Amino acid sequence: MELLYGPIRDYAWGSRSALALLQGRPVPSAGPEAELWLGAHPGAPAMVERAGLQVSLCDLVRDEPGQWLGTRVSDRFGSRLPFLLKVLAADAPLSLQAHPDAEQARAGYEAEAGRPAAERNYSDPHHKPELLVALTPFEALCGFRPPVESAEALASFGVPVLAPVMEALRAGSPGLRTAVRTLLAWPAGERDELLSAVVAAPADGPDAELARRLAAAYPGDPGVLVALLLHHVRLVPGEAIWMPAGNLHAYLSGCGVEIMAASDNVLRGGLTPKRVDVDELLRVLRFEVLEDPVRAAQPVGPGVDWWPVPVDDFALHRVRVGTAVPSVTLSLPGPRVVLCGSGAVTVDDGAGAVTLVSGQAAIGDAAGAPLRIGGAGEAYVATSGLR
Repeated sequence: MELLYGPIRDYAWGSRSALALLQGRPVPSAGPEAELWLGAHPGAPAMVERAGLQVSLCDLVRDEPGQWLGTRVSDRFGSRLPFLLKVLAADAPLSLQAHPDAEQARAGYEAEAGRPAAERNYSDPHHKPELLVALTPFEALCGFRPPVESAEALASFGVPVLAPVMEALRAGSPGLRTAVRTLLAWPAGERDELLSAVVAAPADGPDAELARRLAAAYPGDPGVLVALLLHHVRLVPGEAIWMPAGNLHAYLSGCGVEIMAASDNVLRGGLTPKRVDVDELLRVLRFEVLEDPVRAAQPVGPGVDWWPVPVDDFALHRVRVGTAVPSVTLSLPGPRVVLCGSGAVTVDDGAGAVTLVSGQAAIGDAAGAPLRIGGAGEAYVATSGLR
């Protein structure tokens, strides 16, 4: 195993305490810290030490795919690490967004070839399903809830101009597309008046509180009302949310471990000053109710559990070792990235052992022996989903 040094992205919505506390640094941090990246994504690759120098994992994977990926993964995904492991820390709501499936990503990327970067929706030809596991209480919007519930939420504000949206929603799932398009295409000159009426309405309850909170963060943004069409999810540590292609979602607050297919393809739908391509978003979205966005961990052995997902780009296991379970052995082939979430763990892949404390990570040779993890702490092990 070799230590992995991940960069921290300083997006404005990031926390000034969560990642610092995870890594045992002074709080508050000098500025917002949003995401710790532990992968080989060219946008912010993690580093591995070589002869006293730090070398990009992106370069190592490209130049030595057999060592870092293994034959099966490189045959399936080429000379790139197919997943990106992150720790995400949100102090403010992120944008409403969705990601394309693999076919949509390929087609979109090819269709936009030659366009200026600022006018592109697709930066690569890959899909981007995501799984997030809460490290702290975590709040998110994830997937469409039953449209009739959304209609009642909008009706509670008593704003007459929303009547066409409520009518569409009362038609069930077939009306979701109409409702989303109507809200996102609301005339720019009338958005402030609409949201002012919603915020000033005497409505009470979670939907009203959420609308007022989002409107304060994003004045005049029609995504405030689109957010009310989604499940409002509150996770406890260890619970996860799965975000497949075409699923509209947004993180609101909290810290979690996130694993995703390595892609930058994001279609935004509001709660952002960035570009929103309504037509392309509507083409990508799946207008169907997501019955249950929350996934509980499933045990696979003493001290080990995981959150199974229906993709082969990634898999995520959690290992908890201590007095009851002094050590575990995981036979996981292919690239293996290990993050210590708390305490201290020792990880050995047969080629060498490293001890990780909270917030540290390591990567193992794809052809190494089964991972042996001991100590007293919690670790997250990211691999490809190929078995």
